[in-house]
Amino acid sequence: MDHFTYRDGILHAEDVPIPQIAAAVGTPFYVYSTATLTRHFHLFDAALEGLEHLVCFAVKANSNQAVLRHLACLGAGMDVVSGGEYMRARHAGVPGERVVFSGVGKTREEMRMALEGGIRQFNVESEPELEALSEVAASMGTRAPIAFRINPDVDAGTHEKIATGKAETKFGVALSRARDLYARAARMPGIEIVGIDAHIGSQITDLAPFEAAFRRLRDLVATLRADGHAIRRVDLGGGLGIPYRQQGNENRPPLPTEYGALVRRIFGGLDVEIEIEPGRLIAGNAGILVASVIYTKEEGRRFLILDAAMNDLVRPAMYDAHHDIVPVAPPPPGAEMRPVDVVGPVCETGDIFARDVPLPPLAPGELVAFRSAGAYGAVMASEYNTRPLVPEVMVRGNQFAVIRERPRLEEIIARDKVPEWICTEDS
Repeated sequence: MDHFTYRDGILHAEDVPIPQIAAAVGTPFYVYSTATLTRHFHLFDAALEGLEHLVCFAVKANSNQAVLRHLACLGAGMDVVSGGEYMRARHAGVPGERVVFSGVGKTREEMRMALEGGIRQFNVESEPELEALSEVAASMGTRAPIAFRINPDVDAGTHEKIATGKAETKFGVALSRARDLYARAARMPGIEIVGIDAHIGSQITDLAPFEAAFRRLRDLVATLRADGHAIRRVDLGGGLGIPYRQQGNENRPPLPTEYGALVRRIFGGLDVEIEIEPGRLIAGNAGILVASVIYTKEEGRRFLILDAAMNDLVRPAMYDAHHDIVPVAPPPPGAEMRPVDVVGPVCETGDIFARDVPLPPLAPGELVAFRSAGAYGAVMASEYNTRPLVPEVMVRGNQFAVIRERPRLEEIIARDKVPEWICTEDS
């Protein structure tokens, strides 16, 4: 469920008509619903009621300060994968003890930043990382709380570029090495063992892979405790999918309540605190991308050319991802619907959002919306073709605010610095 609905023939974000925002900020732009963010966070939080737990929003899904601040005020922790994301979480008001640091390539500088600023735990993904972390922490006279990210070698059944739980991926340490690695960590002066971690992928639409991974983690908890390790947390990662198609035969992902029931069934009697790291399910359907039609072109195929492009929403080009594309003002009943290829203006053949989308005739200047664009949309955008990053807008009821402005072309160009020796006689 989201809060983007049609009223009086116009798509609204909560109580704000989309054309009102377009008139104020221009297109393209992202718009997020605080009501949807709130609802989806509470769904996850309630799904784990009765278990000691912390819902850590995956900052990589949407790192805007307003989004993070709103979720922080609801009680969310944060899962970060870089020093920059760590700083974003802290600037949004999230205390260090509610921040989990994941990722395969943490630098010593990032480790030091998190240890100085406060950290709940590092999810360690390799032996060299463990050694570096111990050295940094010991040099600071402290100990770094850690959980090893265990790769359970489970096929999540998702797109190969977002599957992280198989043995051939770069993520985590092999389950078969866990006991030896925990034994080594226990002897290190800068390490405090607090738990175990796993994350098997993203946009998972079946509970079976979760169950397979969770059962392996549960067994590992018992083994590690028998070895003398105080395992008090289990970080289950994220990955629960969302419905990207409002109609059609797409597999409908499990509900958070069903996911929570699975967690409770497997870990309920284990006396551990559960951490989960949802990103897409909280933010995905809380945002849309709005664009204007530039032209309709017919050259063998029919193309709808928009002012949004792959640099603004890269998921279709990168993952062959689907987003429902709808007119902001739907056509009258009986209007002809014709298949069109929806494309952007970037000078790449891959700048295609979707092929053969049934849409009514749309004139230049009319608005369309990409649904389910609140996660991995703006955060993955670039300025390719010197196209400015698009604005982000947040709505609450009948109010809206720009939470990231569109940069001016002059600002983009001014970032470049030309050496004084360019165009000199000896250059």
